[in-house]
Amino acid sequence: MHDIGDDHHDHAPDHPSHDHETHSGTRDHDRWKHDGVRVIPGDRLDPNTAQTPGMFRQAAINAARVGAQKIWAGTVAIEPDAKTGVHHHGDLESVIYIVSGRARMRWGERLEYVAEAGPGDFIFVPPFVPHQEINASTDEPLHCVLVRSDNEAVVVNLPDIDPVEPPETVLWVDPIHKQP
Repeated sequence: MHDIGDDHHDHAPDHPSHDHETHSGTRDHDRWKHDGVRVIPGDRLDPNTAQTPGMFRQAAINAARVGAQKIWAGTVAIEPDAKTGVHHHGDLESVIYIVSGRARMRWGERLEYVAEAGPGDFIFVPPFVPHQEINASTDEPLHCVLVRSDNEAVVVNLPDIDPVEPPETVLWVDPIHKQP
């Protein structure tokens, strides 16, 4: 235990204090200049990522762009009244945040379930769940932010599926909150 004001600080070897020099003799603040926070401008996203028919994905954060080891993040745009091909993301978990527009999600072996989300809503897609994103608006584009639990953009596009009609609407209520 150290006394308050003690000049000695315990730090993990790969995260030395900003007050100490690194092995190369440069100060840590120089190291963090290039290995620290990165801002990726919205107009410089990378379209060179796995795609699914009916949507346009762009990568912001991945291994190739920023050295991310555990996440992938980017955007997706879906034109008015359009729907994507059916796909899943392997063993990755996915989070979709709706920026603008109205998303209709269908999922299941035959897309037998459906739910909708709007601006400010989050959607969680578990591993291996076949799903399809649909722009529920006939005149407004759908814009979303995507985050996945690995640095690779795994997309498994599935062959044509004969969807169940009509799908069953699913309203989700988490186990720690009461239904409104």
